Amino acid sequence: MEIVILGHPALREKALPIENIDGEIKRLVEQMAETMYKAKGLGLAANQVGVLKRLFLLDVSQKEGTPKLEIYINPEILHAEGYTTYEEGCLSIPGYYAKIERHAKLYVRALDLDGNPFERELEGLHAIAFQHEYDHLEGILFIDRLSPLKRSLFQKWWKKNQPRK
Repeated sequence: MEIVILGHPALREKALPIENIDGEIKRLVEQMAETMYKAKGLGLAANQVGVLKRLFLLDVSQKEGTPKLEIYINPEILHAEGYTTYEEGCLSIPGYYAKIERHAKLYVRALDLDGNPFERELEGLHAIAFQHEYDHLEGILFIDRLSPLKRSLFQKWWKKNQPRK
């Protein structure tokens, strides 16, 4: 499974809700997890592998060395509080990092792989990673949250540094 890079149309599309968690979705989750861990990412949205489904994976604990995969199907942000800034990167925009302001605390709801609804309170890096992946499902990239000047600088950087095929 390949991670798509900036310029791929799936990164700008809004993902569609998952109606049925079947074998196809479970295989997708398995392949996405393998891809995310191989790329050493903290999260991966289905859009990033060219699949327009409302699904993403997170594992912020692997930053501490103990993997703990979290699966979010049809995620929703119920409530958000406060603000924080964190230097983000993205597997679909390799090599580029920028400070992005996000909510510091979230209350979220989603389905697990068995179709059971759950709610969580997320803070810190966990909340930041959730928002980053949630944006992917909306067709939004972290570079869209840059100021006009920083976005212009990014575009120059990307022209010079984008991966060659």
